[in-house]
Order: sequence, then structure tokens, then C-alpha cells
Amino acid sequence: MFGNGKTNKPQNRIDCLIGAGTTIEGNITFNGGLRVDGHVRGNVNAADDKPGTLVLSEQAHIEGEIRVSHAVINGTIVGPVHAGEYAELQAKANVTGDVYYRTLEIQLGAVVQGRLVYQPEGKSDKVVQLKPATAD
Repeated sequence: MFGNGKTNKPQNRIDCLIGAGTTIEGNITFNGGLRVDGHVRGNVNAADDKPGTLVLSEQAHIEGEIRVSHAVINGTIVGPVHAGEYAELQAKANVTGDVYYRTLEIQLGAVVQGRLVYQPEGKSDKVVQLKPATAD
């Protein structure tokens, strides 16, 4: 889903911050790293399927779908989480929705009200399976 089959490394820095007390209504597309301390009503996506790291603090709240390569969650999410490479659910994480991941770390106290769905290497919604040619 992200990159070209190589493992993408998470971003070491935060390029954008949505501060505590801030509410955003609408979809967010970002590059690099995004930290959310406030409230978002809308989808959060890494730009153009590039590696993107989303960090949610304990007071953060997102209502919408998340599509990133790396997610570190310690807040509340209502909606599905698609972490193409890595998802970390910290102790205060509360996710109401399915979590799609390739690598998963869950700390004691994290809550998921949905399914945990492993996404194997190379699986993509855009891949068409080809049948082998038969020798006649």
C-alpha cells in the first residue's frame, strides 16, 4: 500500500501540530509527521501514499478514517485505522473501529472495539491476481 515493498521508516520529527483546544472539521492530508493533541472530525491521510507518521496524544480525539504508514495512538479514534507499516496502541488508546496493520504493538490498557486485521507484506487493494499461462 505504501512505498515499493521496502520497509519505510517512521518520521523522527513532527512537521505539523494540531494543538490542544483546537477543533478541525474536514479531511487532513499531510507529509512527514503529524501530532494531534486536539479534536479532528474528518479523515487523516498521509499524502500520496508516502510514509507518514501520525502521533495522537492522550487528549486527542479523531472521528474519521486514518490512512498512514506509521501510527502511534494514545488518544481516542472513532473510525478505521489503516497503518501500512506499524501501529502502536499506547496505554490510553481507545479505538472504535477496525485496525489494519503490518506490525502491531499494544500496551496494557489499550482498548480496541473492532477487529485487528493483519495485512501481509505485498497485499494491496490495487493488485490484480494473474493466472499462470497453460502450456498447450
